[in-house]
Amino acid sequence: MRIVAFRHSQSDGLGLVAGVLDAHGIAWQYADLYDPPAETSAIEDASALIVLGGSMSANDDLPFIRREIDCIRSAVTSRKPLLGICLGAQLIAKALGAKVYANSKREIGWESVTFTEAAQNDPVFHGLRSEVTFHWHGETFDLPTGAELLASSAACRHQAFRFGDRVYGLQFHPEVMPQMISQWCREDDGWADREATQAIDPYANSARARDLAQVIFGRWCESASARTDSRRRTISG
Repeated sequence: MRIVAFRHSQSDGLGLVAGVLDAHGIAWQYADLYDPPAETSAIEDASALIVLGGSMSANDDLPFIRREIDCIRSAVTSRKPLLGICLGAQLIAKALGAKVYANSKREIGWESVTFTEAAQNDPVFHGLRSEVTFHWHGETFDLPTGAELLASSAACRHQAFRFGDRVYGLQFHPEVMPQMISQWCREDDGWADREATQAIDPYANSARARDLAQVIFGRWCESASARTDSRRRTISG
């Protein structure tokens, strides 16, 4: 199994996801379509796709945004496992026909996410009820038609969804490492300090964040691997 991850800047990487992929023996590489001439030949042959976060909007009329949306639609059509985080979730929602727009407030920092009853029967989120996770977004999205809501927060209702049995969108950031948060704070010119409800401590909840990442991304790897094997048998059969 081989995964391609769409990255939108050098500081918006896989973070904790990378270690989980390595532990599961899953090969991965970045596709930096924002930085032409980006290598794109590996995308179509990938077993699964991960679409990461970024400071731009899913509504921006940018060539690489349009290309990623096309790739997402192609992955959905071909039934490849697909995971989107923050901007990535918004891009998936947009690709599935839902609207992306400004949230009622910017959600920045460590805040609680509550998992729905539907999440209790989900392969990735079962057993999770409420967790403090990291957030950094000013936009949200409508739930795509046919998708199931899996998590919400006080400031943003649509925090996680599943579409079908192999497409996931997460508005919150379970992938972040303290170094990533520190880098984002350095890059934002004080925006986070003005918008966050409390001072951002990159190391707050970091131990639980590592454990949670192992659960969420470990289960996603297992589910994606099973779906990929099933898809391969269907195609070869």
